[in-house]
Amino acid sequence: MKYHIIYFLCLALCLSSCSLDTDTNNNQQSYKSLWHLVNVSGGISGVDDDFDLETIIWSFNDEDGILTVENNNTDATKVDGLDSGTYSYLISVVDSENFIRIDDAEMGQLYFESQNVLVIDENETSTGPAADGFIYTFERELVAD
Repeated sequence: MKYHIIYFLCLALCLSSCSLDTDTNNNQQSYKSLWHLVNVSGGISGVDDDFDLETIIWSFNDEDGILTVENNNTDATKVDGLDSGTYSYLISVVDSENFIRIDDAEMGQLYFESQNVLVIDENETSTGPAADGFIYTFERELVAD
């Protein structure tokens, strides 16, 4: 008899803790991607500069076409791309390849090595190959909005 009561209580607790609420507007969490610059390589001198996470962060706002850069690099000997600030950006597609323009200047080809790794290659442009550009590699962090 005791087992039947315990079984009934467990069943009641399991069922009462479930929710069939289909209203996802109030419960849905939104996220944004922060892209941490982790490596810059290439150039005439053949640099290969690594950065710790949180040193340089790029955040793309797709709705407004605004890129926000937080650059906390204090080592002037390292190539680190853009200074802290906000920039306009545009992604264009040429022959099924993506290219990024920042403040109306093409930076290079943009592609994903994986879901969490973004690369911008200055050696590949929409008009053809370039020489001595840098390759910027970013890792993604998802944060709650």
